[in-house]
Amino acid sequence: MLAGGPATAAQAADASPIASAATAATAATEATEAPAASAAELPPDGDTVASPPGANDWACRPSAAHPNPVVLVHGTFANRYENWLALSPELKRRGYCVFALDYGMVPGITSSGSGLLLPIGGLGPAADSAAQLGRFVDLVRGATGAAKVDIVGHSQGGMLPNYYVKFLGGAAKVDKVIGLAPSNHGTTLSGIANLAPYLPRVTELIYTACAACRDQVVDSAFNRRMATVADTVPGVAYTVIATVYDEVVTPYRTQFLSGPNVNNVVLQDRCPVSLAEHVAIAFSPTALHLVANALDPAHATPVFCS
Repeated sequence: MLAGGPATAAQAADASPIASAATAATAATEATEAPAASAAELPPDGDTVASPPGANDWACRPSAAHPNPVVLVHGTFANRYENWLALSPELKRRGYCVFALDYGMVPGITSSGSGLLLPIGGLGPAADSAAQLGRFVDLVRGATGAAKVDIVGHSQGGMLPNYYVKFLGGAAKVDKVIGLAPSNHGTTLSGIANLAPYLPRVTELIYTACAACRDQVVDSAFNRRMATVADTVPGVAYTVIATVYDEVVTPYRTQFLSGPNVNNVVLQDRCPVSLAEHVAIAFSPTALHLVANALDPAHATPVFCS
């Protein structure tokens, strides 16, 4: 749900090995290049948030080794640049065509951003944001010629692909959905959401600014609709990567999906000493290694603490 901004110093230290190595190697890619896409194919950038390193090269054409472009979806109170500083260049280094969108910007609430003050998104109604994701997927497929994409999302961005696949026709266009701490079944926000009935004015103020916050609360109208159909749909492979230290999407096991085509992973089962919480999981080298394995299971490698 609430993805937050950049990682803290401690979290950045955890991320630095993969982030620094990936940034240095961004230029190396297996993907072949083609003439730039026409202006009509390029997506609007909204509040002009910079793309993370390695993302949104609209001349990129998928390689035979990695035929599906990867679409990255940020979380609430975040943007594509901050959320994917570690993963985007790492996937580019591995030879993927990588794309990242901004969504859920609210005029008058979302900053226009400049310098270090970047716009934040993920605030609009979740169903509308899922529709934005669908339009972006179509742009990526049109520009790259790919039949399907793989989607990696963090927090709200890990849940929105499920709505897109279930209700907006995404099942025919998506091969894999990988969620880092996704709000798949809503959240109690460590119990804070339970206080909403006792603070109606404060709650209404928050939900006016952030409709997605309302949608992600346990038993919201949005989540009740999500529950009207099965967690998963045939033909799509799902991976959920959760951390026991998640303080935002709680209880953390509500992030898991049920279905025959699901792999639910607890980060600490692979790295018991990891202290990564809700924000830091998007920067954890161990978590990002799990993402890489989920994208290319035929060439998965052992995951250790890093």
